[in-house]
Amino acid sequence: MFEIRRLAETDSTNDDAQRLLGEADGAGLVIVSDFQRAGKGRRERRWIAPRGSALLFTAILPRTVAASALWCVPYWTALVVADGIERASGVRVSLQWPNDLLLDGRKCAGILCISRVAGDEAWIGCGVGLNVVRPADYAALAGVEPAPAFVADRAPGLERDALLDAILAAFGLRLGDLDRPESVARRWEERAGLAGTHYRLLVDGEAAPFDAVARRLSADGGLIVAQNGRERTLSLADARVMRS
Repeated sequence: MFEIRRLAETDSTNDDAQRLLGEADGAGLVIVSDFQRAGKGRRERRWIAPRGSALLFTAILPRTVAASALWCVPYWTALVVADGIERASGVRVSLQWPNDLLLDGRKCAGILCISRVAGDEAWIGCGVGLNVVRPADYAALAGVEPAPAFVADRAPGLERDALLDAILAAFGLRLGDLDRPESVARRWEERAGLAGTHYRLLVDGEAAPFDAVARRLSADGGLIVAQNGRERTLSLADARVMRS
């Protein structure tokens, strides 16, 4: 179902995959790189991962997804990556809105999905950056705040290839879930323990973050929270979670 293409380094596996979305030789291709010169996170932030420390890949799904279901793809990806991590290592990570995986409260993985829409359907690339092995030159991460987590700290000897195999197996098993986006959302809410979780959030254009209690996901993947006794919906595009 998936064909792996390995690169020693590249600017961004998402950029590489974007050029292949919708092409006949792109479906099912997984681009894996040992190092990204210009790795990207959400909202144009950089993804920093010293060489050899992270599993960095973009998996182009072997089938299209309804364009109306695009909002659920990052949640679906988070679920299958978390499942793959647990299968390969026995380590259970937690999920944080909108696209982070946490280990002991610290970020161990981020997800950034790309798409090419053609009418009612879309080709999808699921970009994943997963911290696996703590780098010997930890000073290379001095500018990353708060400090990241590494899965191999909890599962010594864990190899990136084993993680990739487990994650891609989960991708294949769960492809059909993308036909039921509402079910994906409910599963993500349950796996994340979303209802009742306290979040500290910053909305674009607002001067300071605020604290709120999560309730559920909205119909388009936004986060519905309770703030001062009233519900408020935060869009994926204009809010982010603050971590201490």
